[in-house]
Amino acid sequence: MSGSRPRQLALALDFRPALGAEDFLVAPANADAVAWIDRWPAWPAGGLALCGPVGCGKTHLAQVWKTRSNAAVIAAEDFLGSDPIDLLGGAGAAVVEGAEAGIAERALLHLYNILAQGHGHLLLTGIAPPARWPIALADLRSRLGALPVAQVGAPDDAVLAAVMVKQFADRRLTVDDKVVGYILSRIERSFDAVRRVVAAIDRAALGRRRRLTVALAREVIGEHGDGP
Repeated sequence: MSGSRPRQLALALDFRPALGAEDFLVAPANADAVAWIDRWPAWPAGGLALCGPVGCGKTHLAQVWKTRSNAAVIAAEDFLGSDPIDLLGGAGAAVVEGAEAGIAERALLHLYNILAQGHGHLLLTGIAPPARWPIALADLRSRLGALPVAQVGAPDDAVLAAVMVKQFADRRLTVDDKVVGYILSRIERSFDAVRRVVAAIDRAALGRRRRLTVALAREVIGEHGDGP
């Protein structure tokens, strides 16, 4: 056996991100989307499509709206073999995530019609606007294509840094400016890359019983190939 001390096994523990409205960073890239959420319930067509890249904050904004509207949150796979009335559970609003990757189209159309008839509201999230989703059912395509679209744009360095600090804080980790600057200079410029590297560094800090330092960040980025 090697004389080196074995690493502590990092348990796969879920963390609970802060999802309140006060925790959301408003910046030029997402200001339009935030304004649309704040405008509810005065939405035209009874709904909204919230679009943007992976990890940009769509789920966070959807959770903020869910709290305000008491909406049911429905994943695309939940529509398979289910009655939309049951999925709503008496709610007058719904968030549907992941529909652009494939969904039971007649069930989604039924849900849309139920909400419209009851003057309820529907929030859809996706990477692309519904007009670009591969929907075969003409009635559904027409209805979703008529929804207003709130786009979350690509982040700048200041936003990425703030998101990174927040994600570390959600894991109860404090990070200094040197570590943030080092990470940002070596990863892809996207929210998803920030999410992945924060999760990897969190696991490493736990498993190796290490402080969150530039040295630890360097090791993790090298191991995961997240460098430039």
